[in-house]
Amino acid sequence: MTAPAPDSPVVLRVAGRPVARYVVRPELPARLSPRPCLHPVTTLAGTAVTELSPADHTHHLGVGVAVPDVEGHNFWGGRTYVRDRGPTELDNHGAQWHAAFQLRDPDGFVEELRWIASGTELLRERRTVAATGLTSAAWALDFTFSLTNVTSGPLSIGSPATNGRPGAAYGGFFWRARKQDAPPEAFTAHARGEAAVHGARADWLALTGHGSPRAAGSAHGGAWTLVFAGATDTTRRDPWFVRTAEYPGVGSSLAFAERLPIPPGGTAVRRIVTVVADGRLDRDEAAALVRKAVTQ
Repeated sequence: MTAPAPDSPVVLRVAGRPVARYVVRPELPARLSPRPCLHPVTTLAGTAVTELSPADHTHHLGVGVAVPDVEGHNFWGGRTYVRDRGPTELDNHGAQWHAAFQLRDPDGFVEELRWIASGTELLRERRTVAATGLTSAAWALDFTFSLTNVTSGPLSIGSPATNGRPGAAYGGFFWRARKQDAPPEAFTAHARGEAAVHGARADWLALTGHGSPRAAGSAHGGAWTLVFAGATDTTRRDPWFVRTAEYPGVGSSLAFAERLPIPPGGTAVRRIVTVVADGRLDRDEAAALVRKAVTQ
C-alpha cells in the first residue's frame, strides 16, 4: 500500500466507518488564522455535527484549538477585541503550521504543530487525537493538546473577556456545531440553557440538536448529541464557553477571568473528550456515555 502524503487529510474511522476528516493545511486567508481542523465530523449514522467557515463566523473552523490572544497575536481569526475600542480589524493574525506526524493511524494521530506570528514561533504544540467506539449509536473523540512556550520570555494567553468584554471568554479547544433552524439545547448534570451553563465548571456539558424534515426517515430523524468532558485534571476544570442562540458552539476556556501565563519552556496541557451520538440524549444517558468515554 502506498503511504499517504505527509500533509494529506487524515480520515478517522470507527469500526470501519469514516467519522471525521482532519485537514492538515487548510487554504485560508490570513485574517481567518489558518489552522489544522476536523471537518466534517459526523455521527455513526452520518449526520454532520460541525461547520467550516460558516457565513455567520467565517473564522469558525470545525473542531480544533483556537486562541484570540497570545501576547497580542490573534490565533482565532476575525477581529480582535481591543479594550475601550471593541472588535477591531488588526494585522495581528498568527497561524498554526503542521510540522510532522509522530503517529498516523485510521483511529487517531499524534501531531506536532508550530504557532507562528510575525515570523516568530511562539508556541510548539503536541496534539493527540483518537476516535473510539462506544455503542452502535455513539463514539468518542479524545483530543489532547499541549502548548509549550518556545520563546525566551514569558507568554500569556488571553480572551476578549480578559481584555474587557464580559462573557466572551473563548479560546482553547472549540467545537463549531452545525446550525439548524432551531437552536440546540445545552445542559449539564445540574443546569439547563445557555445562560445557566455558560461559565460553569461542570464535569460534562451536553449540546443536543434537533432533527430535520429531510432526515425524517432516518432512525433518529437527524437529531444528535455532543457531550463534552474536560478530562485533564479532576481537581481543576476550565469553565465552559457556550453559545446556542447566536450560533451553536462549545469550548473549554483557557482564559475565562484572567490570563493564563506560560513561562519560558513551560507547557499548558488540556484534554477534552467528546461523545458524538445519534439522537437526543437525556441527562442519565449523557452522563453514562461520557463516563465510559473518559475511562476506557
